[in-house]
Amino acid sequence: MKKRTNLLALVLSITAITFTLFGCSSDTGQKKSIAAPGSATETGGGADQASADESINEQVLVDQDGIKITATEYVTDSIWGDGIKLLVENNSAKDYTIGCDALIVNDYMITDLFSADVAAGKKSNEVMYLSSTELKAAGIDTVGQIEMYFHAYDSNWDNLFKNVYSKLETSEFANMDTTPNDEGQELYNANGVRIVGKTVDENSFWGTAILLYIENTSGQNVGINVDNMSINGYMMTPLFSTTVYDGKKSIDDITIMSSDLEANGITSVDQVELKFHIYNAESYDTIADSDAITFTAQ
Repeated sequence: MKKRTNLLALVLSITAITFTLFGCSSDTGQKKSIAAPGSATETGGGADQASADESINEQVLVDQDGIKITATEYVTDSIWGDGIKLLVENNSAKDYTIGCDALIVNDYMITDLFSADVAAGKKSNEVMYLSSTELKAAGIDTVGQIEMYFHAYDSNWDNLFKNVYSKLETSEFANMDTTPNDEGQELYNANGVRIVGKTVDENSFWGTAILLYIENTSGQNVGINVDNMSINGYMMTPLFSTTVYDGKKSIDDITIMSSDLEANGITSVDQVELKFHIYNAESYDTIADSDAITFTAQ
């Protein structure tokens, strides 16, 4: 178990660094707008993250099966960004790993960077960080509400519990902006799922990133993948898979590796074609497979 949890901690650390430095496309350089074929668009600037003085009242988030999680403080780190300090107590007779199934800030799905190993009868002070790059991509400059779904499992990967919901409101709850950051070209709108293409960043860390706004009002948690993607007529292998809970929104990007583009001699992303595969996130039953969707990058 120790090797496994150490590996998990390493993976989370690498993920955290990657998202902190390079997540949701780059912050510098010119980005292309997404438009329907033959049209022209103008792109407005994204919101800059302001410095708000968020704070929280101490609150018990989970008290179940011998596991108690208490939010004690809203903290800000110069590298990791904003976060919630947690006291995790394991009053059970077994060692457990505690983590998040989902983290939602101001109704936006945010990547959670949290995992804590707590031995039986012990406590641990931890911080659940909120990805600063993802907050900025979503246009969130004031954190007002944080929703968390917690899980706990043992050394055999058996769940003690999962999807235990808790909600935390900060001192800025009344001031949080819930306006959708949905500027762009609508690519799909059916079955309670809306997808908007925002920008194409040809200078992202991994290659090219196509930024999407996704909104789910379907009445169920959905997963979304991309199939049959081509750029300038050449087939690509996109890196994209996202889960959006019912009633929530997400800012995510489709990543195309630079090696994939170079292998096909592509130096400029001009025309993109793809299909979206949308499914129930719990049962994996297909909700919809979209027709081919074509758009240009200008």
